[in-house]
Amino acid sequence: MVGASGAIAGVMGAYFRLYPRTRIVVLIFLFIFIDFIEVPAFFFLAFWFVLQFISGADASAAGSASGGVAWWAHIGGFAIGIVLLFVFKKRK
Repeated sequence: MVGASGAIAGVMGAYFRLYPRTRIVVLIFLFIFIDFIEVPAFFFLAFWFVLQFISGADASAAGSASGGVAWWAHIGGFAIGIVLLFVFKKRK
C-alpha cells in the first residue's frame, strides 16, 4: 500500500485530542432530505475511528479480498497522532 491516508489519520488523531469540542459541519442525507448539522469533533472522529476499526476487522476476516484499503494504517495513524502530540508538544 502506498498512500498518505495514515498520515492524515495522524493529523485527525491530534485534532481529536487538541480540539474535542470544536463543532464540525457535516452533510447529512436522510432519504430525500439533505441538511447540514454541526457535531462536536469528538463524536465525529470517534465515529470515524469505529468505522475504520469495523472495516479493518471485516477486511481481516475476508482475507486477501479486502479491496486494497489499509484500514489498520488509518487506525495506527490515528493512535500515533494522539501519542506524538504529547511528544512534540511545546513545554513552557
